[in-house]
Amino acid sequence: KGAVTPVMASYFSRGISLAEKKNATAVVLQLDTPGGLDTSMRDIVQRINGARVPVVVYVSPAGARAASAGAFITMAAHVAVMAPNTAIGAAHPVAGGGQQIEGPMEDKVVNDAVAYIRGIAQLRGRSEDWAERAVRQSISTQADQAVKEHVVDFVATDLPSLLKQLDGRKAKLLTSDVEIVTTGATVEPLDMNFVEAFLFAISDPNVAYILLSIAMLGIFLELSNPGAILPGIVGGISLLMALFSLGMLPVNIAGLLLIGLGFLLFLAEVWVTAHGLLSVGGVLSLALGSFLLTSGAAPELQINRWLIAGVVGMFALFAFFIVGAIVRSLRAPETTGLYALIGMQVVARTALELDGTV
Repeated sequence: KGAVTPVMASYFSRGISLAEKKNATAVVLQLDTPGGLDTSMRDIVQRINGARVPVVVYVSPAGARAASAGAFITMAAHVAVMAPNTAIGAAHPVAGGGQQIEGPMEDKVVNDAVAYIRGIAQLRGRSEDWAERAVRQSISTQADQAVKEHVVDFVATDLPSLLKQLDGRKAKLLTSDVEIVTTGATVEPLDMNFVEAFLFAISDPNVAYILLSIAMLGIFLELSNPGAILPGIVGGISLLMALFSLGMLPVNIAGLLLIGLGFLLFLAEVWVTAHGLLSVGGVLSLALGSFLLTSGAAPELQINRWLIAGVVGMFALFAFFIVGAIVRSLRAPETTGLYALIGMQVVARTALELDGTV
């Protein structure tokens, strides 16, 4: 469940490899996705095509969907199954930031996607015309209709129903045709391991945005208070994880640059006398960048608007109170040490000849 990313592709490949090693009857991939990265989708499709065991893609549970990249993956399966009240389609390609591709580039990208999905449909004996319309017109079809239009093979209410209907079906592998025998077969679930689950969790756009916010806060505190160490460590780790996460999402580069500019303006407020103008600019830049960061992407791949409002509000309070306190402390006269004595009236305890005791 979630976006098609390199982490999902790696997890899926591991599952097929384990099934091949154990000579499993089949692999069942339960799928619920709004889409994702084209490169990861193609990695999954290639792994299915080269699998030595039948691969069944099951769009479930009820309410799930195989949209965009998910439609390619489902149609590539040796057996494609959908649960009731699920949908497949809406596979028109978009740019990395979620924007509509325009001009000659749109023709190139769309024609390439059409050729790819028609090839997949032809290989599996599924409707090539429907596949093309899913890309060109972004049509989406519910489960029963998808069976009628030869997009998927059948509808199953749950996994036992799927296994029952799957028994005895033929699957065309790369080198031979095999019969899928599920009678008496043992179902062995394979969850993501800790590393996969962690990386998949931080690939969520909301988590990525929170990590980016923590990174900015930590690095700011470290640079404004050199030697604090802990904020710098937390900020650095959060920044690397945020960049990893954002690298797997359709982000708008302009939004990311605006967020970076906002951070620099907050930092400049500490060293430049601007009477709060830099902080105001930083808040505005952060807000604009946050809303632009995933603008145009599918709703499931966008940052929650309330989360953006909360983070921007927090940084606004931070800028006008915490940054103000840091600036005042940096510009205040010394109150301890040798320099704090300059200008004070004192009593001489010994004769003063350039030096002495006071």
